[in-house]
Amino acid sequence: MSGSGARAAADGLVPADTTEEVRTRAAGVSTQVAVLPVGSFEQHGPFLPLATDTLVACAVAREIAAAFPVHLLPPVTVSCSHEHADWPGTVSISAVTLHAVVTDIAASLRRSGVDALVVVNGHGGNYVLGNVVQEATARGERMALFPAAEDWEAARGRAGVVTSLLTDMHAGEIETSVLLHAHPEFLRSGYETSDFVADDRRHLLTLGMSGYTDSGVIGRPSLGSAEKGKELLASLVDSFGAYFSLLSEPETGSARRS
Repeated sequence: MSGSGARAAADGLVPADTTEEVRTRAAGVSTQVAVLPVGSFEQHGPFLPLATDTLVACAVAREIAAAFPVHLLPPVTVSCSHEHADWPGTVSISAVTLHAVVTDIAASLRRSGVDALVVVNGHGGNYVLGNVVQEATARGERMALFPAAEDWEAARGRAGVVTSLLTDMHAGEIETSVLLHAHPEFLRSGYETSDFVADDRRHLLTLGMSGYTDSGVIGRPSLGSAEKGKELLASLVDSFGAYFSLLSEPETGSARRS
């Protein structure tokens, strides 16, 4: 299955579709599926940019849009990064605000004939997105949150990522690899010597990141590579196929129950 080969995105972040291109693509599918990248604007140590989570979410969404006929949306670039507040540059919005933004976007899409929305989350602290999807599904709407932990685990295995998902918490092997592949121009020097492990983070919500790391890094960025980044994205695209099929079914689970 392929999307529109001619579609481009300015700087890999902002879709460049025209309204006519969206109309044409919609004519070829029974159910329109939109993809919304949600990132953050938070510290990622001294070598990755504040926009790392947005760049990662956009890289995933862009690869999905190249493989599937989805309506690619521009990213939500500020989200729930309160645990990173001790580092300069970090900006957050409340969980209530993020919930409202995504819910409003989904409602707007439905009014224009796009019935399904996949939220591509690039920041682990956006816990509220799970609630957004649960509530939408309970209302009979079509929504999904991607990638799940299982999707990341499959990608980690395919790409040969050494670090576990527990250890690779922030600015580690996975994020460094994706940026080395998708946006190497944004990396600063220093990732090769910034490894730091803190697997026991049971008080993270109380202490924040600064309770566990001085640098802002928790993971092993020194193990990152562009090849791993490429394979991570390829695996996630494969995993997305099940989500696309589920949301494209003529009837949702709630419709079948009624």
